[in-house]
Amino acid sequence: MLTEELRHIKETKKDLRNFGLSVGIVLVIIAAVLFYSGKSSATYFAIIGAVLILAAVIYSKILKPLNKIWMSLAIVLGFFMSRVILTILFYLVLTPIGLLAKLFGKKFMKLEYDKSVDTYWEKRQVKEKNKLDYKRQF
Repeated sequence: MLTEELRHIKETKKDLRNFGLSVGIVLVIIAAVLFYSGKSSATYFAIIGAVLILAAVIYSKILKPLNKIWMSLAIVLGFFMSRVILTILFYLVLTPIGLLAKLFGKKFMKLEYDKSVDTYWEKRQVKEKNKLDYKRQF
């Protein structure tokens, strides 16, 4: 799955131009903030940002290797961060809900096995249907 995504990174002229312009503009904005803060590293960010913007406008294919590295890093980070976020969500949200439900005796599903019943089918009360029920089915 991860290797499949890495193999199919878009590298069209439009994608390369968008990459160069967006990263270049972000670097120029960072340079402006650093310049107003009085940091000497602002010139490095400004030069790199300007080079990326010029490359995107003049000849975007030169950005192909840089785009490949950048997108590969983004895909790998996204792969791991999604798992970290889902794990944190599970242990900080779902686990306490389950523990509280167990503590208060709440059962979300009927899991008891009863050999004496022929079926586990539960009859529902049939309510009268109106036109609104067909319009909003979910």
